[in-house]
Amino acid sequence: MFILTKIADLVQITPQDFSKNSKDALEDNINAKYANKVIQKIGLCICLWDILWTSEGLIGHGTGLVNVNVEFRLVVFRPFKGEVLVGRISSSTQEGINLRTDFFDDIFVPFTELPDEATYEPQEGLWVWRDEDQVLYYDMYETVRFQVVTEEWHDQTPTGPLGVNDQPEGTTSAPYLITASMKGPGLGCCLWWDE
Repeated sequence: MFILTKIADLVQITPQDFSKNSKDALEDNINAKYANKVIQKIGLCICLWDILWTSEGLIGHGTGLVNVNVEFRLVVFRPFKGEVLVGRISSSTQEGINLRTDFFDDIFVPFTELPDEATYEPQEGLWVWRDEDQVLYYDMYETVRFQVVTEEWHDQTPTGPLGVNDQPEGTTSAPYLITASMKGPGLGCCLWWDE
C-alpha cells in the first residue's frame, strides 16, 4: 500500500526560513511541495521519509533565495493490483459505489465488481445483496474490504485555451483513480464477515 520512492529536485529556501536549521528548512519545503500531491505513475505523496544527499546552497542572483539540489525519499500511497484494503462507503449510484480511506477519496467499485445478486435500490440510494436466506445492505459510511483491480492516471497539465471540441471546464477527472472489487469472499462490509 505504501512505497518509498526516490526523487531529486531543486529546493529553494526563502530568506524567511534562514532562522531555521538547514535540514528543517529543507524538510519543510519538500513537504510543502509534495505532501498530498499526486505524481503521475508514482502515486499520492504522503510525506518526506528521509534526505539522502544535498548540494551546497547557492544564492540566486537578485532573488535572495538559496537553491539546493536535494535527493530524498518520499512515502507514497500506491496499492498494488490484487491488494485488499479497508475503506468506507462515501456514496452509491446506479453505476456503482464510491469509497474512501482516511486520506484518499478516489476509489470506485463499478456494479460489475459487486456480487451478481446485488441490486441498486433507488428509493434507499444504496446497493443491496440478496442472498438465498438473507439481505445484506451496503450502507452509507459502512466500513468495507475491497480489492484493487486497476488504477487510472489522468494528466492534470493545463492544455491552453479551449478549442471548439475541447472539454468544458469542470469536467476534469481525478489525477489518480483506483477501480476496486467487492465480489470475492470476505470482501464487502466488514460487519458481515466479522460477526
